[in-house]
Amino acid sequence: MTNFISVQLKKASEVDLAKPLCKFIQQSYPGGDAQAEHCRAAEELSKLRKSALGRPLDKHESALETLLRYYDQLCSIEPKFPFSENQVCVTFTWKDAFDKGSLFGGSAKLALASLGYEKTCVLFNCGALASQIAAEQNLDNDEGLKAAAKHYQFASGAFQHIKDTVLSALSREPTVDISPDTVGTLSLIMLAQAQEVFFLKATRDKMKDGIIAKLANQAADYYGDAYKQCQYKDTLPKEVFPVLAAKHCIMQANAEYHQSILAKQQKKFGEEIGRLQHAADLVKTVASRYDEYINVKDLVDKINRALTAAKKDNDFIYHDRVPDLKDLESIGKATLVKSTPVVVPLSQKFTDLFEKMVPLQVQQSVSVYNQRKADLVNRLIAQMREATNLANGVLASLNLPAAIEDVSGDTVPQSILNKSKSVIEQGGIQTVDQLIKDLPELLQRNKEILDESLRLLDEEETTDNDLRTKFKERWQRTPSNELYKPLRAEGANYHNILNKAVQADGQVKERYQSHRDTIALLCKPESELNAAIPSANPAKTLQGSEVVNVLRTLLANLDEVKKEREQLENDLKSVNFDMTSKFLTALAQDGAINEEAISVTELDRIYGSYTQKVQESLKKQEELLKSIQNAHQDFSKMKQSNNESNLREEVLKNLAVANDNFVELVANLKEGTKFYNELTEILLKFQNKCSDIVFARKTERDELLKDLQQSIAREPSAPSIPLPTYQTTSGGGTKPAASSTPTPAPRTMVGTKPQPPARPPPPVISAASSSSSASAPSGTAAAPAAAPAVAPAPGASAPAASTAPSQAQGPPYPTYPAYPGYCQMPMPMGYNPYMYGQYNLPYAPSPVYQNPGQAPYMAPQQPGYPFPQQPYYSQQ
Repeated sequence: MTNFISVQLKKASEVDLAKPLCKFIQQSYPGGDAQAEHCRAAEELSKLRKSALGRPLDKHESALETLLRYYDQLCSIEPKFPFSENQVCVTFTWKDAFDKGSLFGGSAKLALASLGYEKTCVLFNCGALASQIAAEQNLDNDEGLKAAAKHYQFASGAFQHIKDTVLSALSREPTVDISPDTVGTLSLIMLAQAQEVFFLKATRDKMKDGIIAKLANQAADYYGDAYKQCQYKDTLPKEVFPVLAAKHCIMQANAEYHQSILAKQQKKFGEEIGRLQHAADLVKTVASRYDEYINVKDLVDKINRALTAAKKDNDFIYHDRVPDLKDLESIGKATLVKSTPVVVPLSQKFTDLFEKMVPLQVQQSVSVYNQRKADLVNRLIAQMREATNLANGVLASLNLPAAIEDVSGDTVPQSILNKSKSVIEQGGIQTVDQLIKDLPELLQRNKEILDESLRLLDEEETTDNDLRTKFKERWQRTPSNELYKPLRAEGANYHNILNKAVQADGQVKERYQSHRDTIALLCKPESELNAAIPSANPAKTLQGSEVVNVLRTLLANLDEVKKEREQLENDLKSVNFDMTSKFLTALAQDGAINEEAISVTELDRIYGSYTQKVQESLKKQEELLKSIQNAHQDFSKMKQSNNESNLREEVLKNLAVANDNFVELVANLKEGTKFYNELTEILLKFQNKCSDIVFARKTERDELLKDLQQSIAREPSAPSIPLPTYQTTSGGGTKPAASSTPTPAPRTMVGTKPQPPARPPPPVISAASSSSSASAPSGTAAAPAAAPAVAPAPGASAPAASTAPSQAQGPPYPTYPAYPGYCQMPMPMGYNPYMYGQYNLPYAPSPVYQNPGQAPYMAPQQPGYPFPQQPYYSQQ
């Protein structure tokens, strides 16, 4: 009797997980041991998928364990890798488990770049394999019963989990096998079978009949609900429906049988018979309708024996009234099963291959934190550099310290010599020229990479739009223009960055041209530099004065501030704090990460003291510059003034400004070169990202085109058939179409076949026959008075009732392969020798007439019977 339903496994196409995962790891994680370890884990994951899905699985616990490990691993990597069409794009293709396919079209399948889709299909296979393992168990011992019940409940939980999550996990309509309706029905079937296993165990353990009846009644309820869910839906294999109907009847019969035993124990003999009669009717229905699916002979015999014995006892001893079925008290229900919830990890042997990789949410939080940190550090450094440039500019405008060093008036001041030496050591004007020359090449390289990346997107999007226009609603995938919005926004951002870089390059070049001659003068030897500076002796009398000493002290203090600022900048750049542990702790405690609150708090704690030092340095510089300006005013009043001295002071100021501009230009140009080189790496990653998604879209496009071609091949062809001639009325009108359903084509004749000879004239009827014919009832049709001896020529007009058509026509009704069509009334053989042997008569021929195929029988001519003449139809 026992016949359990098991679910077929879905089949997956081969996918290489290692390559895209390794590429993402190399782009997102720094090189080293950690990166290599993550790549090895990606290769192990790809091997695990092949073991779980790339080969036929045995109906054994070890095969299920492999599937469960793979499912657990998918759940563990989901928060660590951004699986999507525009990031880590891996297309998973699965076939429908219940679709057998067709000769030309193949089976239905769905391809999606979604890890949720892969998880759903793998979990479906876990439930399906569990149902197969349960169906293979030996139910004659307790171990087999326990294992079967456990696997059925797990399968029920797996299918129920898919029902609850499949629509949110997929961005498209799922295949029929994993649709909510189908997996919901499968979950109920598995639960019913688990309940049946508990019924079998209770029967085997000889528990009380009342309990057994309740278990069986609950199982019958589950089977009945499952049958109702799939009764009018063509989602499950057709052999499932009769099994569900039979199981519903069988479990109900078992419930009635055991409840009858309880009634007998309670001396309710009429109820016992009534329940046994109902059970007998149920198993009789199963035996008559579903015998090819389930054998219930043993159950039938058991129930019939009990019914016979009960009737005998009641008839001879008890004489208890047998109640009607509707008057019987309903049997209670007792469920011992429930769907096993899906709680990761499912496998007892699971070890996370990517245990050391932080979740994607933590990665994103760390990335945002690093951006906040970089903004803060850059802002502090920019404030200090701006203050330093301001101080240098003020000193240059005051010709300090050159003004207090210029004692003789005919030699180069030491500060100017130091600046000239520094410029020469850094390469002088040739360094600036080379850096400016390299910028356009770096810029052009970045533009070409960006343009090529966007060109790939444009070409793929154009192809997608063309195919969408061609196939319309059949082209069911995410439009490229929507999918590429993040990439195009990123590309537009890079365009803006390059445009701003071009503007910055122009400003640097303009500034360089305005100070190029003075910088070139600083690059000359001391003798030429001295000759270029006008001679004068404006401050010789001021050497050793108090105002000069004050200026020197203030300048020394300002230099000290600059040195402290340089050290502070190095300290700011060297501060490093790993926020991963902070974010992991927050994720573990709260289930989410409030990145902004955590980052702001930590940045204040780490960089609060540095921010305070920067502000103190800026304030100290402001005070020093104010004091230097006041002291320089006193110095200017005391020194002698003339044209030569003013001209000399102006040249020295320009040389000091040129030095500051040279230092700043070199720093800007080197920073620009570094910027372009770093941007090249970023753009190459962007190009790889675009190339990967375009390749994935091309693969998906090819798969979708193949599926569309197969679906078109599966569609029935419906050629337009011209209106047959037999649908034309005698008046020339046409009959209205009955419906839009295609009508089978009428039988047609080939015009080249030879036409039958003309019909001979009717036999001569004797007077006696005529008189008898005249005495016939008026409703009997009379034979035609005459018939043409020769067939009329084609096209000749004649009454339609007496003239055969010129061409053989089909019958005026649709014909089908299994329907022989109209059978006209046969004529006497003696009447038309040309029709001799043409018909298989529906009655035994009279001895008066010869059987078809015999030689003519030479008998006295008999008068013909006046049959009504029939319309002539050519027979082929």
